[in-house]
Amino acid sequence: MVNPDVPVDPLSMFRLDGQVAIVTGASSGLGERFARVLTAAGARVALAARRLDRLEVLASELPGSLAVAADLREAADRERLVASVMDHYGRIDVLVNNAGITTVGGIEVESIETFRMTMEINVTAVWHLCKLVGPHMIAQGGGSVVNIASMLGVVGATPVKQANYSASKGAVINMTRELALQWSRKGIRVNSLCPGWFLSEMTEGMDTDEGSMRYVQQNSPMPRLGAADELDGPLLLLASRAGGFMTGHALLVDGGWTAR
Repeated sequence: MVNPDVPVDPLSMFRLDGQVAIVTGASSGLGERFARVLTAAGARVALAARRLDRLEVLASELPGSLAVAADLREAADRERLVASVMDHYGRIDVLVNNAGITTVGGIEVESIETFRMTMEINVTAVWHLCKLVGPHMIAQGGGSVVNIASMLGVVGATPVKQANYSASKGAVINMTRELALQWSRKGIRVNSLCPGWFLSEMTEGMDTDEGSMRYVQQNSPMPRLGAADELDGPLLLLASRAGGFMTGHALLVDGGWTAR
């Protein structure tokens, strides 16, 4: 039954006015876009990445933002990031775990060092930042965590051989489910956003490579790469009150790739 006392203003539910968000991997690609989108929705955004020069340029364009140099391979940097945000803003409402790496090649040629590094950034850093941010969100009465996973955490990647990346993103999706259950009665929603083929630093040049584009066009129900702004709405849905009854969800934005 529709409650007549609740005003119908759907666009306002996507607003993040007065809220503070952290975006990791914000110096380029999807992370930079996410930071711009959250700012446009009213949030003040803490920008985290290794390349401080790029963060400072972005921060100069985003009102109320904060640039924090952080190497997410290092636990001390992750701890310093969260402490810096709390010192500067006094709260954390949204955490977007976006930073990630990959290498391409069959498992026969993957090194254990590469696998460990991929898991450190793509999984351990996500786990650790959730662990660090969670108590602050609980203390303030709630928050939203958006873990950037991938459709390749749901299906295999080959012929683009990425056992390290696929393993890490599958782990992120199920970690998201578990944290959603742990925190569902503490006011914290935890969801994962799972893009398909979008241009980023990791897929740079894919749009101009004939073989790559032929692969996408022949295998995707929507035979193209995703456009940058086609993640804006899904991100805001998960971060804002618009997705207030969603938790533990893996939101696939993949042009139908995983529907095959």
